[in-house]
Amino acid sequence: MTNINSVKVSPALLNSSCAWSSNLRDLQELYDSPYTGAITTRTATLSGFEENESHTAVLGGSNTSALNSYGYSPHPLAEYLVWVRQILERSEADKPIVISITSSTPDGLRSMVTSIQDLRKEIGDTSRSPSRIAIELNTSCPNIRNASPSGYSFKSLHPLLQVLSEEFSADKTLTIGLKMPPYVYREQFTDALEVLATLSIQPESDTTSSSAISPISFLTCTNTLGNSLLFSHQIPTSPNTLGEFALPTVVGGLSGDSIHPLSLGNVYTFSQLLRGPEARFPTLSNIRIIGVGGVTSKQARERMLGVGADAVACATLLGKEGVRAFEILSTSA
Repeated sequence: MTNINSVKVSPALLNSSCAWSSNLRDLQELYDSPYTGAITTRTATLSGFEENESHTAVLGGSNTSALNSYGYSPHPLAEYLVWVRQILERSEADKPIVISITSSTPDGLRSMVTSIQDLRKEIGDTSRSPSRIAIELNTSCPNIRNASPSGYSFKSLHPLLQVLSEEFSADKTLTIGLKMPPYVYREQFTDALEVLATLSIQPESDTTSSSAISPISFLTCTNTLGNSLLFSHQIPTSPNTLGEFALPTVVGGLSGDSIHPLSLGNVYTFSQLLRGPEARFPTLSNIRIIGVGGVTSKQARERMLGVGADAVACATLLGKEGVRAFEILSTSA
């Protein structure tokens, strides 16, 4: 079990935002699993993302890796809010739902958060302990044409992060996280944390610097590694049967076993900078880490926890095994 601001994730295992958490059926199956302690929706935009036959995924033949060209969900946020309400109204459990969202503008993001907060108020989530709705801002999808992942230029995220900070300041039961891209050198980690540190909020009753907390309560590390390529002959089930490459888009986001070492390194580095011997951001000590990337076995889950993850998530194994993935991660030898 892990507590992330106002939500409780027990067991500390969930899905990451992905194509296999797109609709009500997907989400209900994930929510009903006794092996998930929380679930995450596919990333929604305000109006929905146009999806076509070029958006797909392929699973590797020799190991549990995948390559995908998916963008954001074709379903708008409003549809997810209807589904979230339905799921929660049918259940008395404390299991939270993380609503994954993204926006390129502060006004668009504020509108989305306002809609989520309206739902939380309507169902009593703002006064319930623990809460059952959290927000994750996706800063890291590598498959959006002419829009590189904002998490790679973290300072440019400041206007969006300021919106999240203001919303948290107005309601500190609001649990907010960021889905991060995979980083490959140290300055990327420190640049991100330096920006987050500027958003720290002082409690009204305590003005000492040591009491300040971050409006960001968790980081999900990591999303897929972009600009990756596989040939059709490497993937027996490639949908691109007439082409040389496994994906119609040629390049896409790499996940699963192939990205596991990099994801472990990201979780480890963030953990060390937030609360290890190298920690130098005291106002960010409340941030929890959800480790994701190549969590395809119980051993991989344990490795994530061993390098500092507070909770662990998966997507590729979910795509391969369905909801049974979480039983595998919980009970396999």
